[in-house]
Formats: sequence, C-alpha cells, structure tokens
Amino acid sequence: MLRTNPYLWAVGAICGLLLAGCRSAPTPKHSAQRDVGVPAEQTLPVNDAALQKLAEAHAHYAAGVVHEVDEQPEAALKQYYQAALKDPGNETLILDVARRFLQNKQPEQALELLNRAAARPNASGMIFARLGFVYAQLGKFDQAIAASRAAIKKAPNSLAGYQNLFLNYLQNKQPVEGMKVLDDASKLTKVDAEFLMGLAELYLHFSMQVPSRRKEANDKAQALLKRAEGLEPASPALRLKLAEDYSIAGDSTSAARIYRDLLKKIPDLPGLRDRVNARLADIYLRGTDRKEAAAQLERIIAEDPTNARAYFSLAALAVEEKQLEKAAEYLSKAILLNPEERLAHVELGRILISLNKISDALAILDKARAKFPQDFMLEYLTGVAFGIQKAFPEAIKHYTAAEVIGQATHPEWLDQHFYFDLGAAYERKGDYEQSEKNFQKCLQLAPEFAEALNYLGYMWAEHGLHLEKAREMIEKAVKLEPQNAAFLDSLAWVLYKLEKPTEALDPMLKAIELTKEADATLYDHLGDIYAALKQPDKAKEAWQKSLGVEPNDQIQEKLKKSEP
Repeated sequence: MLRTNPYLWAVGAICGLLLAGCRSAPTPKHSAQRDVGVPAEQTLPVNDAALQKLAEAHAHYAAGVVHEVDEQPEAALKQYYQAALKDPGNETLILDVARRFLQNKQPEQALELLNRAAARPNASGMIFARLGFVYAQLGKFDQAIAASRAAIKKAPNSLAGYQNLFLNYLQNKQPVEGMKVLDDASKLTKVDAEFLMGLAELYLHFSMQVPSRRKEANDKAQALLKRAEGLEPASPALRLKLAEDYSIAGDSTSAARIYRDLLKKIPDLPGLRDRVNARLADIYLRGTDRKEAAAQLERIIAEDPTNARAYFSLAALAVEEKQLEKAAEYLSKAILLNPEERLAHVELGRILISLNKISDALAILDKARAKFPQDFMLEYLTGVAFGIQKAFPEAIKHYTAAEVIGQATHPEWLDQHFYFDLGAAYERKGDYEQSEKNFQKCLQLAPEFAEALNYLGYMWAEHGLHLEKAREMIEKAVKLEPQNAAFLDSLAWVLYKLEKPTEALDPMLKAIELTKEADATLYDHLGDIYAALKQPDKAKEAWQKSLGVEPNDQIQEKLKKSEP
C-alpha cells in the first residue's frame, strides 16, 4: 500500500521560517560535531543518517512548493527530483515526480526514478506498472512487457498492470496476445466493480481497434458489466459509469434500466439528473421507441425549462413524425434559449421553407447569416427561399455565395442537387447559357440524374436548341422513370419540335393519363400535336380543356386562328 505523502507539513514549516526571519535552528538531539575531512557516515549513527536524508528530502520538497507557488515549474521540478532521490522509499512521491517528468516530456528522468524505486525489495505493483508505461513511451517493448508482468505479479487485483500489458501488445500489432491478457484478468474472482468495469472498457477499446473481433469483445465486455452490476455498486458515479459502459457495449436495455433506477435514487442534484435524463433520451432516440424518447425529453424540460438541447431533440422527433409546425415551435424555443446554436437556425429555416412560410424563413435566415457569416447552408437555403418567391436574381446571388463558401471549405457539398437548383434558377431568370453550364456540371457529377436530364432536354426543346441531343437526354430520363408524366410530356414535346407529331402523340396521351389533376400545359401541348396531325377538332378540344384549367391569352389566340 502506498503511504501518504508526509511532506505537506513542509509547506507550513517553510512558510514559518520565512515569516520568522533569520534565526538559528535548534541542533538535532542526536547530532554530532563533524570533524574536517571525516566522512559524514563516520560521524553520524545509521538512524541519524536516515533522519538527515529525510530532513533534506523535506527541505527539497518545501523548496519545490515555493518555486511552484512562484510559477517556476522547472526549478520546482528540480527540487522535487532531489526530494525523491533523498527518499526513494516514498512511492507516492516517486510516482508524482515521475508523472511531472512525463508531463514535461522528460521520460528518461522518470525512468531513472522509477528504476531506483523498482530496485527496492518491497517495490509495489504500481511502481512497476508506471515503469512499464514509461518503457512503452520510450518504445522499449520488451522492457515494458517485463515491467507490466512484474506489476501483475505483485498486484494481481490491480488493473494498471493488465492495462499496460494489453496496450503494449495492441500497439505492437499483437491483438491475440492483447486479448489473452484481458481474458486472464477476467478470470479473477476477488475484484471489485470498478476493476470489472475498467476491464470491460479495455475490451470495448479492443473492439474498436480490431473490428473483425468486435462482437466477441463486446460480448465479453457485457458479461463483465453484468458481473459488476451484480456487486451492486452504491456510488451514483459508478452506477452512471456502468450505464454509460453498457450503452457503449451496445446493451441499451441495461443502460436504460440503470438510468431509470438512478433517476429514482439519486439526490435532487439538477446537474446530475440532467445528465442522466439526457443519456436516457439519447438511448430512446437511437432506438425505435420514439414515443418514450419524447416523453423523456418532456420530463427533462419539465425539470429544466431552459434546456435548449432537449427542445432541439424534440424538434427532430417531430420532423420524423411529419409534425413540421410542432418542430418549428420547438426549434424557435431552442434558438431563444441558445442563440448560438447554428444548426437550430438552419433546421428552422429548412422547415419554414417546407411549410411554405417563405417570409418567416427569410427572416430567420437573415438573422442567422448576420450571426454566422460565411455559412454554406444558410446561403443555400436563402437561395431556395428566394427561388420559391420567384426572386431569381436574389436566389442566384445567394446560391453563388454558397458555391464560393463550398469551394473553400467543403467541395463535397457542391453536389448534383446544388447545381440543379442553380441551373433551374438561371433558367427561370432567362439566362439560358448559365443555366446550361450548371446543368452540365450537375450531369457530370451524376450522369443518371433523371430530373436534370429532363430539365435540360426540355429547356433545349422549348427554345429549339440541340433537338437531337435533347431527345436523347429525355429518352434516357424516361427510361429511368417510365411512369413520370413530366418526362413523357418532355419527350412528346421534343418529338413535336422535331416535326414528328405521330410519334409525339402516344407519350403525350400517356402523360395526361398518368396526371392525377388536369394540367394546362399538357393539354396545350396535346392541342399543338393534334393541330400538326391535321385534326383540328381534337386540337380545339384539348386547348379548351387547357383554358378550363388556367386562362391563357396565347391559347385563346390559337383557338381563334383555328376557326374557319
């Protein structure tokens, strides 16, 4: 067992000396006058020599404390080192000074101290465990293994030696040996819950490092956690850790059970209860019990109405349930409680656009862009909102800003969907050259993107451009989605533009058949096709149906011209 560090009295003693000023210290009771040239060992009894070394160790330690108070860490470490050399039996001191050397990136000094301590007959397992750790830091694999095994031999019920040995084998790409170390440790019977949980965490670490054996390692971790739970650890902190380990190991049921039990038993500490509630809600969110997840989140809010994260999670659940109005309400509360939550602004903007509340969406997006400048999603969504309002120059401005940000930060965000939206905005603005460029970018990224094939093909057909290429693209889109009425209409229209009305008729009729609600454009196109086929009565009928859906001066003019 490590003894308590006896040097704390030195801090008070040294301060007392400083306050008292210069005064002579009393002569030790058993001191002897030292003759010049006579070694100290010959003038002091053995016990007095040991006492003198201990006193010197105390003095060095106290000097180190003073240097540390004066923010002189290097000088403090030198004094602590001297104290450790004078009192090699004080393992608490040795371990502390070795730790300081490691933090100061001086592993060789730590190694020297630990080797001195390990050479003592009664050196503890903790000394050998720390020695193994330092050897591993220095890349001395064999020595690290030997020291770790010595630590296990001296303290078989301490996890430190097993942990070091396991990590040594894992770092040296010997997972089989590493697993064997854990398996040997798991056979111990007289260990506490903390040991079992720590060992379970090493198995979980193994599962992440060696994916091919993940299930085996996770199963062993879960078995150890059940053993630990069977010991009924009373500490809330340990039980919380046990639940978290269960969750990591994939046993959400056990984790949730412990979390629920903790909520019943832990003291009324808001911070701890909030943490448990949040963990429990997360388990439900990751699972399939959305109703229980929502109930848990509502309980969190009841206990802490200012919990912005809970409102955000409730919004996510509401979106899954397609309750967009409720999701928007939750997100508004989350933003009010935590205005710095960027993602809440983004999601609220997206939901308001889905609800067709475009003015509200633009308002929240404008505020967010002022708070979070140079944000791709905020610029992109603003472009979408302006596009819905048919403010296409504004839409293009924000799409372009998003493109610049994306190129500089996340090029992968500039996907086929982005360039489709930008191409459509340019087409609606009437800039067909820029529209074509963006649709070509879209199709370079996704050659099978049926919607883009149809859009570009139809745009060309509408303006009498590249008609054969337009037909090829639209036919490809129809092949990908043969029941898409819009694509069939595009195919009929490009065939009509190619002066092939007979071929155009069948896809046009099929498009109308597949359309649930009457569409003015489809009937207009059908009328033009019948007119080209010299079937004026059917042409008139189709145009009249078009006008019945939506008034149109151009179609009215066609009817007048068709009169005898």
